[in-house]
Amino acid sequence: MRICVMFEGQEGLDWDGWLALAHAAERAGLEGLFRSDHYGSIHHEGQRVGALDAWTTLAALAARTERLRLGTLVSPTTFRPASVLAKSVVTVDHISAGRVEMGIGTGWLESEHSAYGFTYGTASERFDEFERQLEEIHRQWTETDDVWPKPVQQPHPPIIVGGRAKPRSVRAAVRFADEYNTIMPSVKEARERAEIVERAADAAGREPLAFSMLIGCAIGRDEAEAQDRLRAWTDFTSLGGPPHLVGSVEQVAEQLRAYEAVGVKRAMLQHLVHDDVDMVTVLGELARAVAA
Repeated sequence: MRICVMFEGQEGLDWDGWLALAHAAERAGLEGLFRSDHYGSIHHEGQRVGALDAWTTLAALAARTERLRLGTLVSPTTFRPASVLAKSVVTVDHISAGRVEMGIGTGWLESEHSAYGFTYGTASERFDEFERQLEEIHRQWTETDDVWPKPVQQPHPPIIVGGRAKPRSVRAAVRFADEYNTIMPSVKEARERAEIVERAADAAGREPLAFSMLIGCAIGRDEAEAQDRLRAWTDFTSLGGPPHLVGSVEQVAEQLRAYEAVGVKRAMLQHLVHDDVDMVTVLGELARAVAA
C-alpha cells in the first residue's frame, strides 16, 4: 500500500506551515502530499480562520520540493471554470516536472459558496457541472489541438474522483478517472465500495481503477504518544468521533494491512493538527512498516 499525507489547508494553515509540512513529508519518504480545496473552515466555522488557495499553494510547493507528488482531495467544480482548473493543473504539472494529480468533486460546503459568491445550486445541478467539467478537462488535455501546452504527464495527470461508490460518481470515474478515492471507510465499507468500482470498470470494458481512501489518524511511535496525539486531535475538532486509525506505528500498520487486503491500494492519511510536524515523520515510519 502506498502512503500519502493529506492536510486541511482551510484551517488557518499559513505559508510557513505549508513549507514545514511539505519538507517534512519529503524527508519522511512519503509518496505524496494532498490538500483539501476549501475556502472556508470546516472545523472552526464562524471564526476568523481562512485558506490559502489550493492550486496556487501547490504551484509554490512544486517549486520548493523535488520528489513529492502533489494534488487536491478534491477540487470543487463550483469554484473554477473547467478551463481555469485544467490550466492550473497543467501549470503545476510543468512546475513540478510531472508530479501533479487532480482530485475533483462537486463541492458540498454551502457556507463557503455563500461567503465567496459561488453558485451552489442543487445536488443534481452540481453533479451535472461536475460531469461536464470532467469531460471538458479531459478533452483539453488529450484531444483538442488549440489548447497548449499539454501536460507533462501523458496522456494526462492522474484524475481522482472521490465518493462513497454511489452510481453517478462511479459512472463518471469509470469514464474519465484513473483512481477512485473513498472517504473514511470501515474495512467492510472499503471492501464493498472497491467491489462496486471494480464491477463497474469491468462492465465498461476498461482496466481497473486504482482504489484509495482518505482516512483520519492519530499515530505515535508507541501507544502513549498515540494517545497524546488523539487528545490533540480531539481538542482541534468536535466534529464526529475519533479518527479511524489510532495507535502505535505497528498497530496502525496492521490496520492498514486489513484495508489493503480488501482492495485499498493507497491511503491518504488526514493529519489535522498542523503544528505537529513530527507526526509527518512518524507517517514515514508507518509507510516503511506497511511496506515491510
